[in-house]
Formats: sequence, C-alpha cells, structure tokens
Amino acid sequence: MNDTIKIVENIQATAENGNKNNLKPLLQNKLFKLPPGSIKPKGWLKHKLDLMLDGVTGRLYEYGKFFKDDSNGWFFDVNSGWEEVPLWLRGFYPLAVLTENKRCLNIAQRYIDHAINSQDEEGYFGPSNLKNMVGKNGQIITDIWPHMMILSPIISYYEYTEDERVLPFITRFFEFCRNLPEEQFIPASTEGFVGWGGKEFGSFSPFVQFSRAGDMMPHLIWFYNQTNEKWVLDLITRFHNHIRPPWDEWLDHHAVNFTQRFAYDAIYYQLSNNKDHLHKSEYWYSQQMNTWGQMPRGIFAADERIRPGCTDPRQAYETCGMVEFANNFYHLANITGKTKYADRSEDILLNHFPATYSPDFKAVHYVTAANMPKISKYKHHPFRNGRESSDRSYIAYTPHNRCCGHTFGIGWTFYANNLFKSTSDNGLAFFMYSACDVKAEIGKENDTVSIKARTDYPFNGKVDMEIKCTKAVKFPLYLRIPKWSKNCIVSINGENVFKTAQKEKWIVIHREWNNSDKVSIEFFMELSYTKWPVNHSITVDRGPLSYSLKIDEEWIATKDIGIKLYEGTEERPNYEVFPKSSWNYGLCLNKDSKLQDADILKKDKVGLNPWTVDSAPIEIKLKGSKIKNWTLQDDTASQLQTSPIKSNEPMETITMIPLGCAHLRMSCLPVISNSKYANDWHETPSHIDFKNRSKNRYDEMVFEDKVSDKYDI
Repeated sequence: MNDTIKIVENIQATAENGNKNNLKPLLQNKLFKLPPGSIKPKGWLKHKLDLMLDGVTGRLYEYGKFFKDDSNGWFFDVNSGWEEVPLWLRGFYPLAVLTENKRCLNIAQRYIDHAINSQDEEGYFGPSNLKNMVGKNGQIITDIWPHMMILSPIISYYEYTEDERVLPFITRFFEFCRNLPEEQFIPASTEGFVGWGGKEFGSFSPFVQFSRAGDMMPHLIWFYNQTNEKWVLDLITRFHNHIRPPWDEWLDHHAVNFTQRFAYDAIYYQLSNNKDHLHKSEYWYSQQMNTWGQMPRGIFAADERIRPGCTDPRQAYETCGMVEFANNFYHLANITGKTKYADRSEDILLNHFPATYSPDFKAVHYVTAANMPKISKYKHHPFRNGRESSDRSYIAYTPHNRCCGHTFGIGWTFYANNLFKSTSDNGLAFFMYSACDVKAEIGKENDTVSIKARTDYPFNGKVDMEIKCTKAVKFPLYLRIPKWSKNCIVSINGENVFKTAQKEKWIVIHREWNNSDKVSIEFFMELSYTKWPVNHSITVDRGPLSYSLKIDEEWIATKDIGIKLYEGTEERPNYEVFPKSSWNYGLCLNKDSKLQDADILKKDKVGLNPWTVDSAPIEIKLKGSKIKNWTLQDDTASQLQTSPIKSNEPMETITMIPLGCAHLRMSCLPVISNSKYANDWHETPSHIDFKNRSKNRYDEMVFEDKVSDKYDI
C-alpha cells in the first residue's frame, strides 16, 4: 500500500495546497484552524461544555451587571459599554456552536445582529461613547479595543453561517480604522509611558488598546485572505506600529498584557517576513518564564502585575492570562507548525485552568497559584491590583468577576476548536489529544473525512482513532509527540508499525486511508519531578500533568466577599474553600534522589467530571513529612525556604492528585532531609503590613479609586 511513517520536525507545504493558506505576500502557514462545527468534543470535555451552558458563560447575559439596558451599548441603543460584553461573546458564541444549543445560538444571533445594525455611515459600530472619547485634558480618542474582541465571534459567525452581511460590515469598519486621524488612532497617554496611562485624560480605559493593539492583526490577516484588499496590509502595519513599546527591561508588567503582547511580533512576521520578529516573541516569553515562572506548567508569578521579589509559587496568575496565553499559542502553532505550542497550551489548561472555576462552572476566581492551601475573602492576601482593598476580589469564587468572568469562556471552547488542525500539505494534525469526532475536507480533491478519536488523555496516554470516509482517500495524518514522551508506539488496524523515543516532533503517516481504518498511538507516562532552581523545591510530574498534595476541601457559600460589585445570591453564591487536612508537607527522596516508595493508583474508569478532589482518576502515594514551622501568612502559604529542609516530624504516606483536580493546591514542595547540610525552616510572621510589601513601581499611578472599584483588569 506504500505507507510511509516517519518523524518530521515540521509540516511541509505542497505546490498544490488544497487548504486555504495566506495570500501573498503573507508567509504560508503550517497549520489551520478548522471551520466552526468541524469538531465535536466527547467525554469529559463535552461534559465541561455542557456545564458551561448553565454556568457563568452560558447565563451571564441574564444577571451580569454589564448586560443591563442602561450599560450595555452592545445590545441596547445606549451611550455606554466597554470590553465586558465582547469578552463574554468571544467565548459564548463558540460554546453555542460546539453544543448546538438553540437558546445560546439565538442569544448570540441577537448580539451579532445588533452589532451589524449599529454600524454608522463612517463604518463605526457598537457603543457610541467609545467613538469619540473626550478627556479632561481635551484629548480625543477612539477606543477600538473592545472591537478587537467582538470581531472574533463575528468572524466565527461568518465562517459558520456565511451570512452575506458580514464581509461588507467588516470592510466598512476597517475602512473606518484606516481613516482615523493619527492623533485619534491608538494614541499614547499624554503623561508618557507611566503604568496604564490616562491620568491626565481622566480614565485608563482608552489606553488599554495601546498595549493590546496587536490583537487586531489576526482579524486583519483573516480579512485580507477573504478579500485580497491590498490596503489591508498597510493597516496591519499601522496597528503593529501603534503597539506600546516595552515598559522597561520587561515587555509588560501586567500579566494579561504580557500574555497577549509577547506574540504580536511573531504574528506580524507573517507580513514582515523578518525572522527577528519571530525570535523576539520567543525571547520575551523565555525571559518572563525564566524569572517569574518558577512554578509548574506555564504560569508565572504576577497576580495582577510582576513585583520585585515576588517569584514564589504562592504568587498567583490571572485566569484571563491563562486563556489568552493559550489563544496566542494556537496562533503561533499555525504560523510555525511547532509542537511546543500544543505542550504549552496543555500545560496551562490541563493543570491550572480547571482550578479557576467551581465544579459547576457557576463561579470563577481571579487568580490561581501553584501553592494555594486556602481560598478566602480575607482582606490582606499578597495578591494585588494596585490597592490592598481590591485583594478581596482576587481569590474567592464569584459569579460576578468582571474581566475573568467574562473572558474565561474561551478556555475550553477555543481548546476544543483547536484539537485537530488541517495542514499545509492537505492533511490533518491531531494537535492536542482529547476525545472528539472531527469532520474535515482534506486531500487534493477536498474529500470529506471523519475521524472518531477516543481517549482518557491526559490521565492515560492511549489514543484510538477510526477513519470514516465514503471512498479511499490519500492524505497525511500527523500525530504530535509531546515534550514529556519517553517512547510511544503507533499501530494501524491492530498491528504495531512504528516506535520512537523522540519527542517534540510529529509522526506523519502518509497512506491511502479506507473506511473503518483504525489508528492508535500510545505514549508511556513516567513518574518524575522538576526541581526549581531558586528554592530547590520539587514538583511531581507524570505525562502532561503535574501533581498537588491532596487537601480535603470544605466549600463555604457566602453572599458577601467584601466588594458590593461581587455580592452573591442564594442561587449564585460566592465561595470560600478551606482546608480540612494538613497542607504543610515536604517530600522525601531516597538515597538515589528518586521519589521514595512511589505507588500509582488508577481508577478503573475516568468519569465525566474528573477534575475534582474526589473524582481524581489517579492518585500517587509518596512519602513525606510535615514542616511544623511552615504556616499560613496572610491566609495563604508563606514563601518557600531553600531545600533541603530538616523535619523532626515522622515520615508519612501522603497522597498526590493531578494539579488540575485540586482547587486547594500545593505543588511546589520542599525536599526533606536530615543531613547536616539541610536547613532549618524559620518561623515567619502571620501578617505583613501592606506598607511593607513589595510593590510594582507603577502601583500608585495606575488607578484612581473610582476607577479601581469598577475595573480590575
């Protein structure tokens, strides 16, 4: 049958490419997102999406503060509105399509209709208050940051429905952007590059677009590929040239800004064809993670903004940052074809993202830490948004969180839509492994092929696929080898045909596929650990998952968490989560520096909602000892001290569960040793006064009180 199976670094384009690639002069991409509706998630991922329908994302339009008729210019003819509704619709629309939920499809249709119908003669659409914002200093600005967000669901809507109104609508809006005078188009703040800016203007909000202008570039590239309008290329460059310069030696101090901004140069590389742009994105990413990312699986210590000395894994990471990181990894994968972007997406979404919301999806919290043994409404947490009083909104779960509650809907929906991708050589790539059905037009003749994929990944490394087609179809099938893989085996129709110990590459199968052909790939997961260079703590790893100490959780419903904006109800309460078991353990290693007496226990079946303490499909039994002096400081874990650590407490068997199953989590644990070189754990104060804490140098310049209460971005 002339099958060819081999390892490749990347996907190669063919002269006759059946897939829609970038039009010249844009560079050719390696991977492409399939049209909306192509992928049907199954298993635990489908269950996640079903829960979202009645969770925050699926119901926020019914109760959210920013959806009321006096503040929602995206749905009502009122002179009010900013980013909240666009951020929500960006996740709500793909949720409606993925679940085929009629209620949600109908609501999304009404919002998109209103956006289209609101367009004026100049091409502007949306809340009129954003078109010509006049500051107290007389500066006039058009705020198109929210439009960068709402264009995502509008474009998806067009791809799903082919509504003939959409392309002319987008054309007129981009013409409006092209015609904006320079002083009104994404300007800098008049006081210069100080924090967000906007102090002289009277509001920071129209200057968010100065940091995030690059979010328009993917929409413009998509639009150019639809229309071949050459003036769009100049508009791409205009947006790129209006991105704020780096804050200082760091690209951006704000966590979410960074997750969006680091990718902009690589996205622009499609037009510039200058590899310096591609390399710069990787430079910023590596710099950030090497310093602030001293914790497992792709998050970094920022809370709201990076601060000197705050690199410990008790420092948290914003939910918005998780999903925006993943979104940009999908873009960079499409451009480069590199498997590392799938690994980075899985690291965050399979290890941290499940801890950002309550198991029923009806509440979400602002920041999540790798070491977080208690979740409370305590006022003095070391998580900051410029003012101490705002910290109360950071950690408790709430149905009302402003930016993250609106944004986090893109987490699982964008993940689901990127499981499979089409390739530049007319094939399909299994980019991120999860159970699903996919249907795509592939091959030189655009034949329709379906694949049924079944797996318990990430808890199990076996993935089974069945090909469905009405005739024999020849196309390449790419299977990603993750970075953690030690070896894997591929079988076709029950016969083992390929084995490799390579990783971070693609296995490509060139074959003429017949109906009901079966393909399996199995990755073997080994138990290991990561040692963190700053404090020598370790994180337990197995396959795509890291592990947390199992902490029994007590969920406490509460109405008040200290901020009126976030007041809960009986139907939709806020939650605190308190530990019912000890959390202050260190891990014991044997004389060979391996995890001592490790025992891996697997449940017979992975349930539909495996991401909780009680339903975790895997437990790892290890040896550890308590560290008596390791206590709470300001209602969270005090900072790690340098391992190895002495302990006079008895050695115990402790249980570790997947990090994504733990809302209360301790994943960076000290190493216990009684050698003469081990360190004593020194007692720390239970509270540090706000005035004595590390601060970002822009803290006092960023938000005025009246703005801070309304917007925590």
